[in-house]
Amino acid sequence: MSQPHLLAGPNCLLIGMVHLQPLPGSPGWTGNISTVMQAAVRDAERLKAGGCDALLVENMGDLPYLRGRVEPETVAAMAIAIERVKQVGLPVGVQILAGANREALGVAVAAGARFVRVEAFAYGHVADEGWMDACAGPLLRSRAGLDAQVEIWADVQKKHAAHSVTSDLTLEDLARGHAFSGADALIITGVETGHPTSVEHLKRARVAGLPVVVGSGVGPKDAGVLSTYADALIVGSSIKHTGHWTGEVDERRVRQIRDAMRGQ
Repeated sequence: MSQPHLLAGPNCLLIGMVHLQPLPGSPGWTGNISTVMQAAVRDAERLKAGGCDALLVENMGDLPYLRGRVEPETVAAMAIAIERVKQVGLPVGVQILAGANREALGVAVAAGARFVRVEAFAYGHVADEGWMDACAGPLLRSRAGLDAQVEIWADVQKKHAAHSVTSDLTLEDLARGHAFSGADALIITGVETGHPTSVEHLKRARVAGLPVVVGSGVGPKDAGVLSTYADALIVGSSIKHTGHWTGEVDERRVRQIRDAMRGQ
């Protein structure tokens, strides 16, 4: 990567989630793309006002998800969303569920996103969509072929998944394996959305020598200690008015986490 790593600075970054409403083709699609984009921009503006350093846009509303791919209409809608959200003036990342990592890379290249969050980068696992194959080899070849300046932030032991097939490997082994496979950063999570991330797991993942990112369960009570051991905190559920990912972003809650990270 020729440009500086987004996580190269000395301070832990706060990355706010933009959870998109259902996109075209998904079971919950309502037929109004303008409403989807307006909600995305509204949340992005509130995240910036609350003190976020970057944003991560995800097609969370498209559940139940397809496995390892999405339809062209989803790709098109995601590219529009990234372009709109970028206008608030913060670095933006993209994730396309579930495991549609090649499509996410394409969206990032087309719309100018800085990073993609990738599940099943190294090692396979079972998710609620079924078996997810590792994708590091083809994904990095695609990135090289596109000459793309897009960082790969890879989930280690992805939430909402079973990892029995790799149970003979320690977290340190898995972290090193992701680094060996070419990830640019490692994401550590709790077992599902909104569940806390273990500080001990963050410490153990650092043996791989890559930036480590908290991917779930961040709230004002633990943001301070987590930011001590992580290079970034991705925050979603706890910054919504309802405390659930389906709600609107609450700027006040974002500030509470930002203040906790600063020890205020």
